[in-house]
Amino acid sequence: MPTSSAGKTSKQSLPHGRGSNGSAAREQASLVNPSRDRKGAIRGRRGVTLVEMVVVVAIIALIVGLSFPAASAGLDNVRMVAASDSVATFLNAAVNRAERHQQPVELVVYPQEGRLALYSNEPGFTKELTMPDGVTIEGVLPAEESGDASQPRRFLFIPGATVPGISIQLKNRRDAHRRVHLDPMTGFPRVENVETP
Repeated sequence: MPTSSAGKTSKQSLPHGRGSNGSAAREQASLVNPSRDRKGAIRGRRGVTLVEMVVVVAIIALIVGLSFPAASAGLDNVRMVAASDSVATFLNAAVNRAERHQQPVELVVYPQEGRLALYSNEPGFTKELTMPDGVTIEGVLPAEESGDASQPRRFLFIPGATVPGISIQLKNRRDAHRRVHLDPMTGFPRVENVETP
């Protein structure tokens, strides 16, 4: 392949046997600069326009807006189920501790604070349960005749005695209610859904 001192190829080595008319130069320029086509015009570059970006963001926002209430309701329902199961386990722990350790156990329900506490004669024994966010203690049944429903309620579990038949009613922010009832016959708590009128 003969070349000159400047490094240019001669006419015989040009592609497809073309001479030095402008087409070979344009073809070489298009190989060097791919944004130009064969006629030398600048081609449009591919990319995302602002309108396409706004449409995609609007569709995503619409999907999120439609699915958020359902996801939020599901999360509140999960919290309510977890809270009622925790209260049932807590009441069961009070009954078991009184029977196994043969010591009286006091259960204190704080409706205003949304927590339950267990106390015993054993030094240093204290156990607490706090309701998760969005779940409150609506009431403790049976209600006291002359008492304030927001004041702490105290119950005593005595070894060998009948378990107090109490119910703790929970409520979440979507106005769903569940009741944890401690059965005095069996001594086991059970969770009930409460239908509101």
